[in-house]
Amino acid sequence: MATHGLGIEIGPQAHGTLDADVYQRMEKITHYVLDFLDKFNQGEEFPACSVEAHRITEKIDFPRDESGDLTAMIHPKLQGKDWQPINPGDPIFLTFEGETICYQGNSTIYPAFINEAAYYEKRLAFWAMEKIQVSVPPLKVQK
Repeated sequence: MATHGLGIEIGPQAHGTLDADVYQRMEKITHYVLDFLDKFNQGEEFPACSVEAHRITEKIDFPRDESGDLTAMIHPKLQGKDWQPINPGDPIFLTFEGETICYQGNSTIYPAFINEAAYYEKRLAFWAMEKIQVSVPPLKVQK
């Protein structure tokens, strides 16, 4: 079908589990991709457009002590809120003593991969993203 592969990740979903909502969203997106590829391969032209995207701006680690051990966890108001805006002053961590740590940045960010178990060892609580617009040129198969 294509020269290069395409990966799509939809979640969050705990490892080793099935989630009907995530499954149905993945199935729907897969059909959209296949429909697009079919139309593209048949010569349909797609006009130029602008697409909203997110660009990584910063890696945010959990608060840690001098030994490197965690001193806080993701704040309950942030958990499960991937791609939702975080504004300066919004809570992002909750210490084990019950104190809230707020975002100290100067602008709105959009977090992704919040509290992913696979990223603990990589010292990553979440990725901070900025919202951007990407211009996409017209697309048509070249023969």
